[in-house]
Amino acid sequence: MENNRKWMIMAGGVLAIAGAATVWFMQTGGASASEEATQAALAAGIDSKEQAAIEAIVRDYILKNPEIIPEAVEILQTRQKTAAIEEIRKDIEAPFAGTAFAGNPNGDIIVVEYSDFACPYCKQTTADIGRVLKEDKNIKVVFRELPILSEASNDAALMALAAAKQGKYFAFHKTMFATGRPTPSTIESAAKEVGIDMAAARKFMATPEAQEEVQRNIEVARQLQFTGTPAFVVGNQTAVGAVGYDGLKEMIAKARGSK
Repeated sequence: MENNRKWMIMAGGVLAIAGAATVWFMQTGGASASEEATQAALAAGIDSKEQAAIEAIVRDYILKNPEIIPEAVEILQTRQKTAAIEEIRKDIEAPFAGTAFAGNPNGDIIVVEYSDFACPYCKQTTADIGRVLKEDKNIKVVFRELPILSEASNDAALMALAAAKQGKYFAFHKTMFATGRPTPSTIESAAKEVGIDMAAARKFMATPEAQEEVQRNIEVARQLQFTGTPAFVVGNQTAVGAVGYDGLKEMIAKARGSK
């Protein structure tokens, strides 16, 4: 009776974890995974013959149902991504200088956007962000600088941070994208248009605080495996590229539904 019960438990568990076990085996390496599996079997009171039988069941199940492998990989990646976001959420959702955001400061959903002023898709996204903010009064959009395309994008990013220090971030953000691709002249033009103190801005742009903020954003982008701009974090979701108005609304709805 006890043996039958043990086999019923093992059989059910095998089918449930087969996909995850396969992914784990591939990621950790055959030899080490096999050794750990043997130790786990011994700890569970399963002898070598029983273990061999279980492994045969797993192999047979995977061969007959190979679709569980990408499903298991997707689940694993989602869990890893969620863990990565949770680790840095407090930092990335806190706007630089307390002012690099738009919308409701107490919004129930925070959209974090990483952008580059030289990126045409980021420029395209400004209209989508504006529409979302106009229609949803309970959204907070936090902007983070990710200048990866050129030296001029880095200069524009530093000016944006200087604007945030002067409480004029969003005005500069919109004006810079509307002015054109970043160059020394367009950056200065956008800054002057929104009334930035240029002497104070240039002084701040040279500080370690400004440089470190950009570097932190680059490190987060690597951690979250962003491959370009714009990139978004909404709840436990990430997206790269111009997802559009509908894409943003979908991410916001999903994040709101999970609360």
